[in-house]
This record gives sequence, structure tokens and C-alpha cells, in this order.
Amino acid sequence: MRGPVADFYRHRWSAPAAGPGVPASPESQVSSPESRRTNGFTLLEMLAVIILIGIAVVAVSISVTQGLASARVNAASSELAGALRATRTQAIVRARVQNFDVDIRANTYRDAKLRVVHLPKGLRLSITSAKEDQPDAHTGRIRFFPDGSSTGGRITLQSGRRQWHVNVSWLTGAVSVVTQ
Repeated sequence: MRGPVADFYRHRWSAPAAGPGVPASPESQVSSPESRRTNGFTLLEMLAVIILIGIAVVAVSISVTQGLASARVNAASSELAGALRATRTQAIVRARVQNFDVDIRANTYRDAKLRVVHLPKGLRLSITSAKEDQPDAHTGRIRFFPDGSSTGGRITLQSGRRQWHVNVSWLTGAVSVVTQ
């Protein structure tokens, strides 16, 4: 093939010439071992990517697990605070003393409707209350009076090193949750 079309194809598809205007030699058109290598990834590169993906998955799963555990404890402390507020409300509405009992051995508490509520696994429960409000070694009690006041106290939920304190004011009976 001769002419401008042949020159186009020869320059377009051949290996680079030695310089401008110099036609490519037949030796430069022979493929070298480096140019015969197919485009792709080596096994080592693939393993490195798989290992990096594995590390990322582990890191994400750990943070998600910790986030779920924290959410579970937040929900439990909110439910506990709600149960204390409901017990206070019952004392005011019924115009008589209402007890809120906490069993630290069984990780349970008894709400205003006298239902026993179990805390999620992995939580430790403790209570600080008046000595006369401890019927036995593993039960603590907070009493609410018809005027809204209480004997006061603190119920602590613990998961690992984190703690959630549910405080009950003795003067007003107000309930608050504090995270530490």
C-alpha cells in the first residue's frame, strides 16, 4: 500500500519513530516482553486490596457494634427515668406513697404498674438510696410522696467503662439522666 492512506496507517499504528519525519524501523515494530504484558492486576495487588477492605470492614463493624450497645443503654436509661417519673406521677395522683424498687442482683426494677422490667444483658445496675429504703442486701428503693417529693437517690447503669446516672432529687422528686 502506497500513498497518503498507507502513510496514515503506518504512522498511526506503528511504534514511535526515532525522530520527527523518520519512518519507524521494522525492529521497533516488534513487541518487547514489557509491551506483551496484559493490562491487569497482579495477585499481590489483589491481596493487598482484599486485606485493606477487610481492615475497613472490621473497623466499621466495631464502631457500629459499640454504637448499638450505647444506643441500647441510652434507651434503657430513658425507660428507667420514664418509669421513675410515672411512679412520681402516681404518688401525686393517688395521694399516697409509691415505691420504686430496684433489684441489683437480678438487674430488674419494678415500675409504677408493678411490672418487673429486666435490663438488657451486659448492663450492671446499682442504686444509692437511704439506708431505711433498703429492704435487703440486693434491693434498693426510692419512695415518692403525694406532694411530689421523694427520698431521693441515684440509680447507675454501667456498660464497660461508661456509666449513666439516673438521679432523683429528694426535694422535688425531679428525675434527670446524666451520662459519664
